[in-house]
Amino acid sequence: MAAQSARRMKSEKGPEEINALRVAAGIVSGVHEMLRERVVPGVTTAELDNLAEEFIRDHGATPAFKGYVMGDGVENPYPSTLCISVNDVVVHGFPSKDELQEGDIVAIDVGVIKERYHGDCAFTYAVGEITQEKQRLLDATVEALNLGIEQAVVGNWIYDIARGIQKHVEQSGFSVVRELVGHGIGQSLHEDPAIPNFVPNPFARHRFPNLKLSEGMVICIEPMVNAGTFKVSTDEDGWTVRTVDGLPSAHFEHMVVVREGEAEILTTHIPHPTFV
Repeated sequence: MAAQSARRMKSEKGPEEINALRVAAGIVSGVHEMLRERVVPGVTTAELDNLAEEFIRDHGATPAFKGYVMGDGVENPYPSTLCISVNDVVVHGFPSKDELQEGDIVAIDVGVIKERYHGDCAFTYAVGEITQEKQRLLDATVEALNLGIEQAVVGNWIYDIARGIQKHVEQSGFSVVRELVGHGIGQSLHEDPAIPNFVPNPFARHRFPNLKLSEGMVICIEPMVNAGTFKVSTDEDGWTVRTVDGLPSAHFEHMVVVREGEAEILTTHIPHPTFV
């Protein structure tokens, strides 16, 4: 789940905490593995939500998003297990009785709590055959995520991650959402530090401090990439974020541990040939 501005706690973790997060990450990865064959034309997003909740509870965890309240002014809790965002919906779309159609793209964001520790991972699926432009959007977003992960090493800075993502996205002809960012994760779903997918202008840097990355930081890197403008709007439900121009958006997310030399990816088994 993409973060807004609410922050708490540091994300440096010891070995025992990282092991607990690894278990939670394995469950969200398992949800994606289970869903990969079920995201097909004619399935309703409510069906996918029910399947995910059953899987999570069968693995001794609870849905992290269900009942979650995020940010100032959002009083209504999120009602579902999954965030399911179709086509022009960027993030936080509600599951419903609507059926997925051939040619849709659908971002599915999964969060769990397992013995007090959180897992969080998103993947954007193609529903049947999609257009070449939609496929190019998915590929560029995955590639940008992988480039961001490459920068998540000890001694680098948060803006190194942001710069790697933004540069690739914009060179590909797309845009990076500014309103929502990645985050630290642990016993809370959204912890410090904020992980923007863009280098903030000088007037916004107080919101997204350029902190130095240190061993054991556990972060969620999650580019949200639009085919058109980066500008988004939020529906009256207080949650559903969509592109203002109606063009499609893609969202991918990994949980990673900052390490010396190469980041450790906690979320695995993601069904995309170029997704690490």
